[in-house]
Amino acid sequence: MPRAKKKNSKGGQHGHVHPFSDEDASIETLSHCSSFSDATSVADEGGEASEDTAQEDYQYKLKGFIDSTVDKSAKTRQGALDGLKTAMATRILYEFISERRMTITDSIERCLKKGKGEEQRAAASLACLLCIQLGSGIESEEVFKSLKPIFKNILADGTANIQARQAVATSLGLCTLVAEDDILDVHATMECFENLFTRSYARADGTCPSINLQTSQLHTNALLSWALLLTICTSNQLKDILRKHLPKLPRLLESEDVNMRIAAGETIALLFELARDMDADFEFDDWDELCDKLNALATDCNKHRAKMDKKKQRSVFRDVLKAVEEGDFQSETIRFGTERMTIDSWVRKRTYDAFREFVGSGMNYHLQANEFIRDVFELGPPMLVDSATIKAMKISRFERHLHNSAAFKARTKARSKFRDKRVDVGEF
Repeated sequence: MPRAKKKNSKGGQHGHVHPFSDEDASIETLSHCSSFSDATSVADEGGEASEDTAQEDYQYKLKGFIDSTVDKSAKTRQGALDGLKTAMATRILYEFISERRMTITDSIERCLKKGKGEEQRAAASLACLLCIQLGSGIESEEVFKSLKPIFKNILADGTANIQARQAVATSLGLCTLVAEDDILDVHATMECFENLFTRSYARADGTCPSINLQTSQLHTNALLSWALLLTICTSNQLKDILRKHLPKLPRLLESEDVNMRIAAGETIALLFELARDMDADFEFDDWDELCDKLNALATDCNKHRAKMDKKKQRSVFRDVLKAVEEGDFQSETIRFGTERMTIDSWVRKRTYDAFREFVGSGMNYHLQANEFIRDVFELGPPMLVDSATIKAMKISRFERHLHNSAAFKARTKARSKFRDKRVDVGEF
């Protein structure tokens, strides 16, 4: 979801505040979950022995978190889930996690089924981070096969906690992108999202259904996950979606919720980009009417809307209008370490924002060291990894990667959408 730009300490620009920020974690969690640099700075002072000790201490703390996810106290379970989330967002822990993935999956499953709102929310987010750590392949597929039915049950259950449903709507989208091994199942999951966000469509007479803000947030999350999965659809699926949904999606632009309006605008821009990738002469029947609507939102002076909402909305819709009218995209350069990457399309933006939602301020680190995320963005093998990261990966990491790459299937085909764009990756 679009958010105000925020500069991080390394000078990179990020679209929003890390949802699992230090402010959210308990003091106890923070004391256990020191950052990656803390462990390596200890190593610098005392050589390799200190590095090994720091690594062992860190793993001991992580094992403690895993054990605490089954504690009787909801507060302790919540702290443990938050601790694991922070660790996975800020470090490469492939080897450690791979050996314990089913134990962690069982804990996520238990917390999703028996926990209350916040605990379910944390468990759903942890599932995504687990898949991001494992990358595409057999291991993450196994994790997802266990959790997908539970995700779908929560999502479809109107009596379930609304915060849990909101979190699941976001997590199910990214887990599907990373770990779903059947493109037909991707389509079935997209239909689950459609069942939600279509309820926010304005009626034929232009009036909007009466939806509270929490439910609107659920529908917005479902729409953003649906848009994420558009990026890996086959051409035939896209043609069906364009025919069925593009004429109706502008109805979401009438929503009272600024976040829904923005998500709808960005999704429409994404669909136009995908349509023109398939057919440069793509035409939309209601193009003039749509452009008028987008222009009205890009210049919105509606007095009953909050000033900040209008400012955010106008900025986004200027870009959306350019995309629909001219096929233009406002590029943004992300810098990480000695490298840079250009966000040069709506496909790439939606994908980047989805990963950033979960790893937050750790995104720059993952862009440098996470093989899977580097593969998604066509960055090649990690250029600069420190000794602790190499130790964490070990040779089996690379062997497994070769084996897992065979499981990319539809995802690999979808990545060609990135290759079609000119990727600007270079050193300073």
